[in-house]
Amino acid sequence: LVVAESDAALARLVLADRHGCYGLSGGDVFRSLGSPEPRDPVQRLPMDALAVTFDDREVLAVAHVIVRRGWWRGSLLAVMNADHAGAWNVAPRAHPNDGRFDVVEIAASMSLRHRWQARGRLPHGTHVPHPDIGVRTATEASWAFPAPRRVWIDGVGAGSTTRLAVRVLPDHFEIHV
Repeated sequence: LVVAESDAALARLVLADRHGCYGLSGGDVFRSLGSPEPRDPVQRLPMDALAVTFDDREVLAVAHVIVRRGWWRGSLLAVMNADHAGAWNVAPRAHPNDGRFDVVEIAASMSLRHRWQARGRLPHGTHVPHPDIGVRTATEASWAFPAPRRVWIDGVGAGSTTRLAVRVLPDHFEIHV
């Protein structure tokens, strides 16, 4: 059993061998599963992954893809396979093995005051519903941005993009808890 301490580490392991024997000790997928303690006997859980294409790069994600210029202005996009991104409960209904991902989009028109309020509500997942925050589920989706936006995949900066496509890979790998 190889134990991953983060979502990015788990994605690297799965990319190298999707049939490997993996456990979790941290990260947003771990938190989405309730931060389970090791058990005996071990349970095997099938998990979804995300096939992510931005510009001409293809990568694998297990937790989320965040695209933004900044928090305080402009649009913000979160493609969530897990409910949390760090301390924030971004997509309260997301689950890492439901065969889809949650898309959370903050409109560029959202006021600074409402952004401040939403940011304060993010840890508890009470920022939604809000008229400037769209939430939906999908199995695949793509976006085009008028100017380059920064991309974070599983909590790690991955550069900038003007195009993004995401597709769910249902039951792509297993973890053992």
